[in-house]
Amino acid sequence: MDIHAQKVLILDFGSQYTQLIARRVREMKVYCEIHPYNCGADFIRKFKPQGIILSGGPSSVYDKGAPMLEKSFFKDVTVPVLGICYGMQLTAKLLGGKVERSRKREYGASDLKVKGQDAFFSGLGKGPVRVWMSHGDRVEAVPPGFKVIGTSENSSVCAMKSDNGSVYGVQFHPEVVHTPKGARILKNFIMGVCGCKPSWTMKSFIETSIAAIREKVGDARVVCGISGGVDSAVAALLVHKAIGNQLTCIFVDNGVLRKGEADKVEATLKKSFHMNIKRVNASARFLKKLAGVEDPEKKRKIIGGEFVRVFDEEASKIKNVKFLAQGTLYPDVIESVSFKGPSATIKSHHNVGGLLKKMKLKLVEPLRELFKDEVRALGREMGMTEEIVGRQPFPGPGLAIRIIGEVTQKRCDILREADAIVLEEIKAAGLYADIWQSFAVLLPIKTVGVMGDERTYENTVALRAVNSVDGMTADWVRLPYDVMERISRRIINEVRGVNRVVYDISSKPPATIEWE
Repeated sequence: MDIHAQKVLILDFGSQYTQLIARRVREMKVYCEIHPYNCGADFIRKFKPQGIILSGGPSSVYDKGAPMLEKSFFKDVTVPVLGICYGMQLTAKLLGGKVERSRKREYGASDLKVKGQDAFFSGLGKGPVRVWMSHGDRVEAVPPGFKVIGTSENSSVCAMKSDNGSVYGVQFHPEVVHTPKGARILKNFIMGVCGCKPSWTMKSFIETSIAAIREKVGDARVVCGISGGVDSAVAALLVHKAIGNQLTCIFVDNGVLRKGEADKVEATLKKSFHMNIKRVNASARFLKKLAGVEDPEKKRKIIGGEFVRVFDEEASKIKNVKFLAQGTLYPDVIESVSFKGPSATIKSHHNVGGLLKKMKLKLVEPLRELFKDEVRALGREMGMTEEIVGRQPFPGPGLAIRIIGEVTQKRCDILREADAIVLEEIKAAGLYADIWQSFAVLLPIKTVGVMGDERTYENTVALRAVNSVDGMTADWVRLPYDVMERISRRIINEVRGVNRVVYDISSKPPATIEWE
């Protein structure tokens, strides 16, 4: 089965919600890709989409330099098109409608009043439909050959449709959770108007990926750096299923991993899946490089640079290595092709470009089409345990950026023990799967305490627990008091060198999830 036979193209005009559109389409088991609005008619023809979605965006259609489609776009395209917010306004403008700056901008919840019985709005029930608005312009008059199919209090044209049923536009954002029935509206377009079938499944993805990896790699050897994280583990297992012992996974113990991390990774991948794992204990080497360093960005660069050197040394011992497997995900790919340009800063611990140049390797990126939740689903489909696929994100530089100040063996050991207690208690309370990240941070602060009638002057540990969808924004978790009390009591009683535990109640923004 060709899992890409039916697909949807999302043209990005810079909306903060563009990735959400793709996620909603993927949830219907329909494949889609995001590309810049200016990718061109030739690309669209070769892509062969079954439908096209025009995203929202921060611009006004009247702004100088506002992103525009080619004037011939709607003549060239022969498949259904849905414009969302800016995408609708642009559609109206290009086809001869009237777009004006709203006298009253519309942000937040609003009620959509559906006009008529159009199938685009089927299954929404009776009465007004709660939707989420975010716009400063509005369509004042629909283009010739269009009709209004929805209004709101501040938008006389909240939804429109061409008379031939091939072009739709909505002023609201159906992709966000604040539009409760938005998923149904998108489904009506994707499956009803476009006629897409649900062929995008992880089972079919595994089959096609294995064939593609075998064809690309041939009889060459592949190396893959694994860290214990979900992405690298799932990527490694998928490549292993394709080429078996042609793959060598290199696990570098950099001295700033969580308690028992290296053992768990080795046990899961080596014993459970019989993968070829080369474990390198480079703890002393990394800690020596980190000695006396307090600046967080220097820590990242040291760890990233040293990883490249260690990995290169070990990979060079393997004959006929021609490929490097990586757990690159689709959000990384989207960022690199965004019409706004690639991200200005790439965290050094993820930058393995040095390996590619030094070893003259080609990349194998089996997960580059997937979002994080799809990677987890893929891991489950391949038989990975929930302990691996359900893991909370862990930073590449590890505990080094959760130790504020200098990183030493003693400070790593203190934080390792404290962090293990945090995770044990969060799991015991049944909260682990519901929290994006929960961890401990070792502060460069010592405070006075009393233990056994004796005065102490020991370290302070901060507890951090946040919820997030993608890590871009996050809110602190209102942990039950009894859970916080158990964590605090256990850390102070069981971890030598700590006499105080505090809880971080700041959200992102303005704070970040990690302290460094």
